[in-house]
Amino acid sequence: MNFKQKSIFYPYFSNFFSNLYEKKNRLDKTAYTKTVIIMKQETYIKELIEFIKKGTTTYTTIKEIKKELERFDFKELEEENIWHLTTGKHYVTRNDASLICFTIGENSQNSFNIITTHSDTPAFRLKPQNESYENGYLKLNVSLYGGLLNYGWLDRPLSIAGKIITKEENRFESNIIDFKKPLLTIPSVAIHLNADANKNLDLNTQVDLIPFISLKEEKNIIKTLIEKEFSIKKEIICDYDLFLYNTEEPTSIGIEKDILLSPRIDNLTSTFAAWKAIIENKNSKNINVFCTFNSEEIGSLTKEGADSNFLLDTLKKIATSLKIDISSTLYQSFIISSDNTHAVHPNHPDLSDNTNKAYLNQGIVISKETESTTDALSSSIIKSICKSKKIPFQESTSRNDMSTGSTLAGISLRHVSTTSIDIGLAELAMHSSNECIGKKDCYDLYQMFQEFYNTSFQKKEKSTYINKS
Repeated sequence: MNFKQKSIFYPYFSNFFSNLYEKKNRLDKTAYTKTVIIMKQETYIKELIEFIKKGTTTYTTIKEIKKELERFDFKELEEENIWHLTTGKHYVTRNDASLICFTIGENSQNSFNIITTHSDTPAFRLKPQNESYENGYLKLNVSLYGGLLNYGWLDRPLSIAGKIITKEENRFESNIIDFKKPLLTIPSVAIHLNADANKNLDLNTQVDLIPFISLKEEKNIIKTLIEKEFSIKKEIICDYDLFLYNTEEPTSIGIEKDILLSPRIDNLTSTFAAWKAIIENKNSKNINVFCTFNSEEIGSLTKEGADSNFLLDTLKKIATSLKIDISSTLYQSFIISSDNTHAVHPNHPDLSDNTNKAYLNQGIVISKETESTTDALSSSIIKSICKSKKIPFQESTSRNDMSTGSTLAGISLRHVSTTSIDIGLAELAMHSSNECIGKKDCYDLYQMFQEFYNTSFQKKEKSTYINKS
């Protein structure tokens, strides 16, 4: 007889080692899965960083998105034309500053899954007559675009980017330019010359926030630089919409390197997540739509802002082309407005609501303010989508004694009324020249957008049913 036949302990040893082996396999699989997720997250963050570096203004951001859309076979449409669409991937732009792209699959349902973001960021805009030479400094007069955190822009390396208009033979042409190198700075006043500097942060926007670009007096310096850098003759330059931006590189900080310190986090993190999700979507049964607006930082009241007819006109043209009713289609549709919100501050937790705080790296934030479009139904739907993929989420509101801004969805709903929600990511130092965000949150938002584009919504009387594509 062998050991197996003789030993009464064999079954126990056999089960013990079998269970140990299975446990090891489970641990190995879990460790492998975590490693794969971390690798995917790091790859995503690297791509996000490159996007932020290229998206220096709304114009350069839209230019970069267009380039990637074309790489993924999206076809450009013109607003002035009548569209003849059946299926496929398309995009349309307005004023080089806002963009809507959409995908129509085979046998698509009559519903729009829409994500809206904004591509503009607080910055300094060059005034038309901007040069002044005083006390050995060539300064450029600027206006403030959006609500800047003023002191956060002092002593930074600044460059210039935006759009210029040229005219040749009665033809006006747009040119998107970016110098991509430090040209200016706004120097702070030394503590020796301002004893109250650490007591009073009040900066005069016409005095304290004017950059200088040279120690030599020169005329038409901007047009001269454009001609030298981009070979565009200054005689044909009619006008420009040029902005200053921080050239500092996005940087991972913290012991775990799990925090991103970067310019333009608001709102390029949402914009990148949304367009990456839509270009990678393949089998959705919806008409998926991604829209990134200009002018959010100044109230959206422009021809390409969220309060314009850009989104509604685009949806109408899609519906007309597909011979579907726009009203019934909007009834079945869903809009996500994605913009960032404030994380609880490490030194000022008192500035957050006492029961609804947002934290870094603890998931996407569902905002349910009085002014937001979030309601119990839209919130429940997004929570369900997150839970299905184990995507962490949190809920946030502001203090009652602090005002909140309007949202993209809230402005868009003046023209496109449908089920809507306001979400975003928690960040620190919003509207400073460098902002702070959790890297894991960025990846979570992208994953949620992927799942949203793969989800179909069906309304039956007073209930909403979710069907996965």
